[in-house]
Amino acid sequence: MTKIEAIVQPNRFEAVKQSLIDIGVEGMTISEVRGHGRQKGHKESYRGGEYSVDLLPKVKFEVVLEDKIVDRAVDAILSTAATGKIGDGKIFLYKVEEAIRIRSQERGAAAI
Repeated sequence: MTKIEAIVQPNRFEAVKQSLIDIGVEGMTISEVRGHGRQKGHKESYRGGEYSVDLLPKVKFEVVLEDKIVDRAVDAILSTAATGKIGDGKIFLYKVEEAIRIRSQERGAAAI
């Protein structure tokens, strides 16, 4: 099993979510997060004053999948989240040793 953690622009949230559902992803956890990468934020003006916005809003997807579907999920995220501009986000992959469903105590792939 593999955990996919994808951090994307908020305006790409619905497209990424739908693309994952379309390939058969049944469960996901979504968080609204803030952060920055290399761009370190940007400057904005408000009522004549300039201020720095260094933590930008993002959406984080967390999905644990069987290994056979991971490549399709990564491709789905890449094709829907990419705009070609700075700040598109990142995808992280982690190996998951075990998953346990609390309600039924099922383990492994049956738990996801």
